[in-house]
Amino acid sequence: MTTWELSLLATPEAVPEVRRLLHRYDHDVRLCVTELLTNVIDHVGAGTPATVRIAVLPSGRTRVEVTDPDPRALPLLTGPAGATDESGRGLALLDALALRWGVEQCGDRKTVWCELAGGPPLDGVRAPAATPSPAVRSGR
Repeated sequence: MTTWELSLLATPEAVPEVRRLLHRYDHDVRLCVTELLTNVIDHVGAGTPATVRIAVLPSGRTRVEVTDPDPRALPLLTGPAGATDESGRGLALLDALALRWGVEQCGDRKTVWCELAGGPPLDGVRAPAATPSPAVRSGR
């Protein structure tokens, strides 16, 4: 059951706005969404349409998904980033936080997902379906 979903254009400006909208979720959920959305920006391109979903599974785990329209740009966990590297830590963080993660390819899109321990938003109610600012609205 999807508890929260947002379609947006993946831009650097959208990342903190999405994180703000997820304030009722714990830090690990917000961090994983941020890292997956940043991967879309870095590897598919700024302005790419994306969908963020968060669902509480029957197992009690929280599933985070980010879907984008490029099934070819697959995430790859590489060796550790060097001390002076400015990038390369996102998937390592995701791998460390998540119980499991993966990629689902479906036609002309892909979904990168992860499952985390923990359940619904911190206040125990469904996250608000807040109207996103212009930075996170899908292109209309």
